[in-house]
Amino acid sequence: MKARLIYRSINLEALLWLFALTFLAFYSPSTENHFTFCLFNNLGIGFCPGCGLGHSISHLFRFEIYESFTSHPLGIPALLILVYRIVQLTKDQIINNQNKIIPN
Repeated sequence: MKARLIYRSINLEALLWLFALTFLAFYSPSTENHFTFCLFNNLGIGFCPGCGLGHSISHLFRFEIYESFTSHPLGIPALLILVYRIVQLTKDQIINNQNKIIPN
């Protein structure tokens, strides 16, 4: 008796996080950018608790630990949390897809 998979999907959240981390892996943190997505910076507010996280993670992919910490001290925990989240979402998706296998 053959089994067939009735539903197969990709977890969108995991895919977006993976895309974001891939972008940061290839992004050069030393280049000067004039555009930012930061709402606080665009409104002229000097302090933003999240600014520097992307640079910090990008430095981590280049094994520049000191530069990563100086860009943002929470870069290492943020990267670990994102990798853990991607793994958990992927694992849950695999388990859900295995539960949806039905016999013909």
